[in-house]
Amino acid sequence: MLNFEYKGISYGKYVEGEIEALNNAEAAHKLKEQKVIITKLKETKKKKLVVKKDKKSFSFGTGIKAQEILIFCKQFATMLRAGLPVLNTLEMLEGQTTRPPMKKVIQTIKKDLESGNALSKCFEKHPKIFDTVVVNLIKAGEASGKLDTFLQKIVLSLEKREKIKSQIKSALFYPGVLFSVAILVTVFMLMKVVPTFVDMYEGMGMADDLPTPTAVIMSMSEFVRSSGGLFLLIFIILFVVGFKYLMTKNYNIKKAWHKTMLKLPVFGNLINKSILAKVSLVLGNLNQAGVDLIESIDIAKSVTDNVIVIEALENIKKGVFSGETLTDLFAKEKIFPPTFSQLISVGEQTGSLDEMFGSVAIYYEEEFDVAVANLASLIEPIMIVFMGITIGGLMLAMYAPIFNVGAIIN
Repeated sequence: MLNFEYKGISYGKYVEGEIEALNNAEAAHKLKEQKVIITKLKETKKKKLVVKKDKKSFSFGTGIKAQEILIFCKQFATMLRAGLPVLNTLEMLEGQTTRPPMKKVIQTIKKDLESGNALSKCFEKHPKIFDTVVVNLIKAGEASGKLDTFLQKIVLSLEKREKIKSQIKSALFYPGVLFSVAILVTVFMLMKVVPTFVDMYEGMGMADDLPTPTAVIMSMSEFVRSSGGLFLLIFIILFVVGFKYLMTKNYNIKKAWHKTMLKLPVFGNLINKSILAKVSLVLGNLNQAGVDLIESIDIAKSVTDNVIVIEALENIKKGVFSGETLTDLFAKEKIFPPTFSQLISVGEQTGSLDEMFGSVAIYYEEEFDVAVANLASLIEPIMIVFMGITIGGLMLAMYAPIFNVGAIIN
């Protein structure tokens, strides 16, 4: 038997001590039975071996779609649940896979497994394909002997993530198309239609006595058709490229932009709910797998690139080290709404934090679905009105002098 030193939260109170177990997984299981939410768990006698990643190993980070990874994990879980050995399953999946990049990854995993490596280590060598959440759930499956169960959890997690991504894309696709059409039609009219009106009004001798909106649109048309339009296009491209460069180099600009994104009138709420759903889903799965709380929070940061959320999770992780309750820590961070911390409080008090994180994930997934549905019903009339005002306003401004002439004749 080995001795393990632990720190954690039990019924809302900070606890620490030692426990005897055969291995880390058994120690985590015993503490879970005692309703202890683990924040730290390590062997007291032996130092943990730090396995360095092979820097020379090739990373298959390109050419593989998220859908391919999802299908691979789903087939892997189904075959293992049917009782097939892991190596046989990988051989079958290698034969079924048609795309070379994914086939090469499966071949590499199979060779590493045949060399005596643990399955989680084989997956860990491909960080651009299988993230830390997937690797840790596979580790938990190996430790508990329920690899098929945890692979199924991976499948559900990936499916929910893909669902959120596709919903965001579909919600933004329609307004994006309408906005692009409105811009293209406006540019076409300024370059091809407005010059016809300019020639007509000059022929009628009205060029010096035009209404202000008409004169403004004619000036815009002349600007777009001249070198000014080209300079404007170059300026926009340089601005976008420069902004992206600054986002990668300047942390404060990146933080300010991410903060602005979360405060956008309609889309900010959508982005916020999708992040909360993903974070709570990951925390629930990792806690259920026996991963300690500190590591779970650290891994949860990888599900988003939003600096505000990452900083909030980092503050929570530091607070757990100092012995504060999760409820108080989540309540301090404004990015997490009161409902989030209230639900976590229930899980913390009952010792079933993993189940409560799962409930939180379901709650915010439903909230996200409602937000997407509301956005779809709201954005359509807004974009139609926008196109009507843009194109209709432009046409009215161009025909205004003709209406004025008709009124004078009458």
